[in-house]
Amino acid sequence: MTLPAATAPPAARTPAGHAREKILATAFRLFYAHGFRAAGIDTIIAESGVAKATFYKYFPAKDDLILAYLEKVDGIWTGQLHAAAEAAGEDPAAQLVGLFDALTTACRRDGYRGCAFINAAAESAAGTRVHDRTVAHKRQIRTWIRDLAARAGARDPDQLARSLTLLLDGGLASGVLDGDPDAATAAGATAAQLVAASLGSSPSERSPGQAPRRRPEGNTGGTHEHH
Repeated sequence: MTLPAATAPPAARTPAGHAREKILATAFRLFYAHGFRAAGIDTIIAESGVAKATFYKYFPAKDDLILAYLEKVDGIWTGQLHAAAEAAGEDPAAQLVGLFDALTTACRRDGYRGCAFINAAAESAAGTRVHDRTVAHKRQIRTWIRDLAARAGARDPDQLARSLTLLLDGGLASGVLDGDPDAATAAGATAAQLVAASLGSSPSERSPGQAPRRRPEGNTGGTHEHH
């Protein structure tokens, strides 16, 4: 089922040089709000104000447009995660917890409808280009988190990365399922506990804005901050 083209007033025709960007911006809005199936090509053409021939020049198939949309989402979301991690400081352990601030910001945004990649996976069959792109995105995020975990000195970086990405995806889903933005805060607190446990420290040893502190080997009576 597609959204009726009449839901929006006819848009002014767009110069060819800007047509691709206009189509993608329109698809970005409609795909995220309504899903791939509901947002039909005719609706996207009508609302972007381009000729049908121009649309197919840039996007011969709907999947081509979906992949371009996912590429754009990837750049935005990955950038937000990295920015949140870097804002926590240079310590990779602090960054593992700080990246969850991006989740808090996302879940509190007006019009939030969950993770675009999880939504895409739900609407695509395994083995298709769209589904493969969602898997590649999730793998990329997990690889980055695994690198942070290794640099932080986690006992098992692979397991910590898997746990944190599952927590991140769960927070993204919970933020739209129950509409409670505090779910992201709870996810961040749980992330701090997971990181602390992986470093052999206690969350109680951590003050706001600090990384979990790891106990030095052979000295169970003291702590040091891992910078």
